[in-house]
Amino acid sequence: MTTTTLPMLESYPAEINVDRAKLAAAIDALVACAEACTACADACLSESSVAELTKCIRTDLDCADICGATARVLSRHTAYDANVSRALLEACAVACKACGDECWSHANMHEHCRICAEACRTCEAACRDLLATIS
Repeated sequence: MTTTTLPMLESYPAEINVDRAKLAAAIDALVACAEACTACADACLSESSVAELTKCIRTDLDCADICGATARVLSRHTAYDANVSRALLEACAVACKACGDECWSHANMHEHCRICAEACRTCEAACRDLLATIS
């Protein structure tokens, strides 16, 4: 997948105190996860068993919101606050774990849940990988 994330980070004129490649990977995973979670929630709403998917829809929407906000904050570097980034990444990893687990429990019945679970697991790993580099 080609994105503008890394070229934008590489063009940033000031110092960024985080590995730019890991930061770009995390931002891309966050954006992909937010999209997958939004689409999964919408697909769940179209299932005939929608009442059984209430928790899945809720975790999808929570995860999408948290991932989206985290991606936006990580994309800004002027007057950067590592404490805020760390807290958002930790919250995002927790949300992705919860959403991934919930979606995985429906993956054998709904392909959209399987795809979403994979996106959540990828995003959780990217968040944790970036967290390990933030001092």
